[in-house]
Amino acid sequence: MSARRAAGVWIALALVGFVVFAAALALGSVAISPWQAVLALVHGPSHVVGIGQPGDVAGEIVRTLRLPRALAGFSCGALLALAGALLQVLLRNPLAEPYVLGVSGGAAAFAVAALFFGCAWWLVDLASFGGALLSIALVLGLARREFRRGERQEASPRLLLTGVVVATGWGALITLIIALAPDDRLRGIVFWLTGDLNGAGNPWPALAALAIALAASVPVAPQLNVLLRGDALASSLGVPAARLRLRIYIVASLAAAASVTTAGTIGFVGLVVPHALRLVLGNDQRMLVPASALAGGIAVMSADLVARTAIAPAQLPVGVVTALVGVPVFLWMLLRSRR
Repeated sequence: MSARRAAGVWIALALVGFVVFAAALALGSVAISPWQAVLALVHGPSHVVGIGQPGDVAGEIVRTLRLPRALAGFSCGALLALAGALLQVLLRNPLAEPYVLGVSGGAAAFAVAALFFGCAWWLVDLASFGGALLSIALVLGLARREFRRGERQEASPRLLLTGVVVATGWGALITLIIALAPDDRLRGIVFWLTGDLNGAGNPWPALAALAIALAASVPVAPQLNVLLRGDALASSLGVPAARLRLRIYIVASLAAAASVTTAGTIGFVGLVVPHALRLVLGNDQRMLVPASALAGGIAVMSADLVARTAIAPAQLPVGVVTALVGVPVFLWMLLRSRR
């Protein structure tokens, strides 16, 4: 890909991201002008119009509600898209996505159990992350030989099969809990399972996880290009294939775990975003990995904006919006690739 075209893609993504972020701060059930939003971020609510005035309320809405939610949406989308791009390299399959290895299943099962027992939200988040870690450990334990023998071409199918089996087990447990759950807790469970940013008041853990995931994956992007050509070729060129595969799996799984813990299971972002960018940027991981993170964050911020404003003052789960948009977009991409 030429440097001019790459720069154009980055500039376009940055501009779209800025516009969506500004819209996420200004739009909602209470309309706020962009200038009020800027003043609320820079000076605080008391400097917008005056204490006790409508601008004071606007500042509180921007700083305590919309800004954390926008940052959480961006970080969750970026984590999912980054995880999807890495797993598509690991499994050598452009249709791989972050939830295919059972990470979301473990997180969802433990979170649903916490919701079933009426735990506080911080306990739900803790249970979700613990379930994700347990699922990662299960897959690592069951597929450890595949990571040790990275040169074997059948390693990826075995890893994929292990993840699918683990995810199926978690899905059965979730179904059992839902069947036993009382009616007054079903709504919270359903919203969490479909992805919901309504309770994402603290985006900093997800943003920290995104920074760590990028720092761990971007420097090895040139090696990922070699790994795509096969483990044997990668090993012959001095790339530690088995160790790199393990690194990719851990980074992608922890990224998906951080996203699921923050906002529940948001579908199609990790599948559609890297796949769509590959049609524009090609398969160079040096461009694709960071661009996927940026585009994924923009996608979830946009979906959350629609979820908050489509039927305001009521709100939709953000996962519903990503699915409604992701399904036709992905089908169009499949038809386009076939032609």
